[in-house]
Amino acid sequence: MIDFKLDPKTGTPFYRQIIDQIRFGIAAGNLKTGEQLPTVRALAVELKVNLNTVAKAYRELEIQKVLETQQGTGTFVSEAKFHIPAKEKSSKLKEICNEFSAIAFSYGFTVRDIIDQLSKTEKK
Repeated sequence: MIDFKLDPKTGTPFYRQIIDQIRFGIAAGNLKTGEQLPTVRALAVELKVNLNTVAKAYRELEIQKVLETQQGTGTFVSEAKFHIPAKEKSSKLKEICNEFSAIAFSYGFTVRDIIDQLSKTEKK
């Protein structure tokens, strides 16, 4: 299971952030085929968002055949093979790095500080 996190500062709509986290979670192997996701209500409460936000994300992923909803049972990761194109992965990493570095620089950290910390984190 993945730990969903929403960031209002990115400008990306919450439903899109949920979609991206599920897609990348599947691609990274953190979500397995057949794994049950939280109910719309449970995830909405956990993330403190409107039910319709989560429902919209789940619905879009169902249309893409990434998720399957079984009435009365829940929403599950489908068996369809899923791959995120290298260009999309690169774009997402660039977006994350830009946001991260902007925050770090605003606190006065240098690129060297960031690299040193990332190197320490990677070794754990």
